Amino acid sequence: MWKRSLPEGVADGIEVYSTKISCKVTSRFAHNVVTTRAVNRADTAKEVSFDVELPKTAFITNFTLTIDGVTYPGNVKEKEVAQKQYEKAVSQGKTAGLVKASGRKLEKFTVSVNVAAGSKVTFELTYEELLKRNKGRYEMYLKVQPKQLVRHFEIDARIFEPQGISMLDAEASFITNDLLGSALTKSFSGKKGHVSFKPSLDQQRSCPTCTDSLLNGDFTIVYDVNRESPANVQIVNGYFVHFFAPQGLPVVPKNIVFVIDVSGSMSGRKIQQTREALLKILDDMKEDDYLNFILFSTDVTTWKDHLVQATPANLEEARTFVKNIRDQSMTNINDGLMRGIEMLNKAREDHIVPERSTSIIIMLTDGDANTGEGEGGLSPSESRPEKIQENVRNAIRGKFPLYNLGFGNNLNYNFLETLALENHGLARRIYEDSDANLQLQGFYEEIANPLLTNVEVEYPENAILDLTRNSYPHFYDGSEIVVAGRLVDRNVNNFKADVKGHGALNDLTFTRR
Repeated sequence: MWKRSLPEGVADGIEVYSTKISCKVTSRFAHNVVTTRAVNRADTAKEVSFDVELPKTAFITNFTLTIDGVTYPGNVKEKEVAQKQYEKAVSQGKTAGLVKASGRKLEKFTVSVNVAAGSKVTFELTYEELLKRNKGRYEMYLKVQPKQLVRHFEIDARIFEPQGISMLDAEASFITNDLLGSALTKSFSGKKGHVSFKPSLDQQRSCPTCTDSLLNGDFTIVYDVNRESPANVQIVNGYFVHFFAPQGLPVVPKNIVFVIDVSGSMSGRKIQQTREALLKILDDMKEDDYLNFILFSTDVTTWKDHLVQATPANLEEARTFVKNIRDQSMTNINDGLMRGIEMLNKAREDHIVPERSTSIIIMLTDGDANTGEGEGGLSPSESRPEKIQENVRNAIRGKFPLYNLGFGNNLNYNFLETLALENHGLARRIYEDSDANLQLQGFYEEIANPLLTNVEVEYPENAILDLTRNSYPHFYDGSEIVVAGRLVDRNVNNFKADVKGHGALNDLTFTRR
């Protein structure tokens, strides 16, 4: 029986012959276009799938599908609406794309289309993202996974920063030394930076005689900008963006309470990784800091009755306590949090902690609230999320942030996120992998060095029409505050901007004119 042979890199008759990721970054704002071209080399119609994994913080602005020169534009919808329309389209045999959660940092956009024998199809997805500064650098994260050898594969990133670029690097989890030398180039000078990754077919092979691709993993571009002054304002067409990232400030001492879930579901590797992370965090505590640990399951237990200073002797005692943390039974989130909040409030009221210090509460849990015995006069304690939110909100009263770390998948993450956002914090999912302890440490490092508290960004009232958020409880070392707005006078090239905050030694004002 005669069978037509297919070219190398063709899977099931479908050849993806070109994939290009084009990235243009201007003033931390990334505009990315992913273009994939394929041809059906089989004798019958085939389904072609297009998958793109994009950052969860990004938003899709355009999608087009071109078959044999005819372009079909896509309509971008909100997720809830898109899900219903996607299910309806699929049931009717129509083409539709959908975005779904994919991993720690990514969501996956997927679309499939039926392509006639010999026909070509081009998929083009455009998405945009504001890059956030974290640990002293901006990060652009690309997932590379072509699933077959691609004749023309390219990542081309061009960066323009009016302040000037101070460092630029690119790294990939799958790149070998051979690829580093020839396929990857990176350069920057003045305000412009460029990264190009263009592996040949042979460089894509997982081995010299293999037909499968080694391009499977993360491709990350990182950079930072020059900072001659702590603030930089850029004005375009009557709008402005104000970037604020001071350097060289002393760290504000912190009063930190760790509220740790030790319910039965935390047993085994989760509790072990939590212990490992807390021990590493203790190594990084500064002597001016104050701390305590609160463990909750059915009941609530504390390491100390009040916050204690992070002296070498106290830290050694804390290590012994952490090493002996064991799992118990139910999940009493309400009482664990209420005890922590009460402790931080009392430490401030009784002047146990320094006047110029900042309080932080971090909760780690892997489940939903399912029990409560009543804490701080609340009778009985509630396991209902909305009641816990009310209790916590009334107890914190905006005085310090709450950070919630959700461990694993069996939890009400929306509840944790809402609870944190209502109290000037944020939530982060900790993935149940071998590096969970490193994820916990990584989060702590983001907030380990507060440089300013109660930050207010002020502008002349008569100069500004609209403004984004301009009040922040903390500014952490390595991060950045970004405020955007619309000007009354579209032609103005300069205006006054004050950033005020409480520092470790005194109150500070940074004025930009």
